[in-house]
Amino acid sequence: MKKIINNFISEIERKNSNEPEFMQAVREISENVLPYIISHDIYHGKNILMRMVEPERVLMFRVVWVDDNGEIQVNRGYRVQMNSAIGPYKGGLRFHPTVNLSILKFLALEQVFKNSLTTLPMGAGKGGSDFDPKGKSDGEVMRFCQSFMTELYRYIGPNTDVPAGDIGVGGREIGYMFGQYKKLKKEFTGVLTGKGLSWGGSLIRPEATGYGTVYFAENMLQHVSKSIEGKTVTISGSGNVAQYAAEKCIQLSAKVISMSDSSGTIYDNEGINPEKLAFIMDLKNNKRERISKYLDQYPKAKFLKNKTPWEIKCDIALPCATQNELNEKDAKALIGNGCICVSEGANMPCNPNAIKVFKSNKILYAPGKASNAGGVAVSGLEMAQNSLRYSWSREEVDAKLREIMNLIHKSCLTYGQEEDWVNYEKGANIAGFIKVADAVLAQGIV
Repeated sequence: MKKIINNFISEIERKNSNEPEFMQAVREISENVLPYIISHDIYHGKNILMRMVEPERVLMFRVVWVDDNGEIQVNRGYRVQMNSAIGPYKGGLRFHPTVNLSILKFLALEQVFKNSLTTLPMGAGKGGSDFDPKGKSDGEVMRFCQSFMTELYRYIGPNTDVPAGDIGVGGREIGYMFGQYKKLKKEFTGVLTGKGLSWGGSLIRPEATGYGTVYFAENMLQHVSKSIEGKTVTISGSGNVAQYAAEKCIQLSAKVISMSDSSGTIYDNEGINPEKLAFIMDLKNNKRERISKYLDQYPKAKFLKNKTPWEIKCDIALPCATQNELNEKDAKALIGNGCICVSEGANMPCNPNAIKVFKSNKILYAPGKASNAGGVAVSGLEMAQNSLRYSWSREEVDAKLREIMNLIHKSCLTYGQEEDWVNYEKGANIAGFIKVADAVLAQGIV
């Protein structure tokens, strides 16, 4: 089996040798899915996984825009349309200087399994640009978004490809891109999700990824007869996912003691309450300040400069910042400090060695393709509301989100249950694979 897996990975690596993030995702999926394929004749010999890891289409284009000084700027735009076996391509757009093809292909591949797990009819894609919206004026962001959409609009649509937001792409950016799409296509359709409530957006969408991450952690704890109530929680990041993961933890009576950004971590041993979280949200969403400014208002807290939260004693860790933020040393520190549950809010935030530590210690560990699927789940619900020309209440959307996260947890149990623990990584990969693989087989060689 090991030889089969290595041969498969070597073949993929031969074509993608300069794409480390993508190959990391391929390895993780292959190690879980290939043994299942070989033991099930319906999938064996059909090269299904090879067909799933190769994008159906990769778009790369130039984005030219003018800054406030009248200087012409050039960025690179991308859209990876990974798989459409179960529905139109669906996945976020990321605007960040680190964006490249390897990162977007890894995100798109993870999206295939994540979208499948939601049970909603969504294929998978991912896109973005190396443009950095930080420090840019609204006018500069608008001109960039309009130029970006002027190229992308040819390849997307409500029944073809429905992008959403991601890092660097929030309501402002979605609004500018939607306006340009509407102008170019002369139609008002649900081509983007994450829209404003007054023009087709869904309640709970901003909160969905963070809420879903906590709902999944709650499910894992309940499965082993534990509760999230009273547990101490460390969270990395201070963006959308981290903010709403913290909010839901607080609502469920857990104690959140950390949040972070690229400059370091705040550690508030007294706990971050709703008032303190509101301060952080204003700090990051409106003032766009560093997280260290938290201490100006709450001086009893500590700021751990250039540090992540993983050395802080906790019961639950929620990595919500970015890929590969948590390494083997961090994982060992968490285990040593008594952490019993890790639920990924970001995409692939734990590197392979960290995951090995979690699995060898048999703690509750949820991969992002399962635990952070809440965001795309509510994006799918937004698509449904757009098609119906109807909107559901906040309570209805939240109930549907919780139900979807419960179903994902059940799927992971079905395929990940081992003798004395649940391998959620294995369960998520196999459950996600089966739905897409069945569709691929049904549709023939296309």
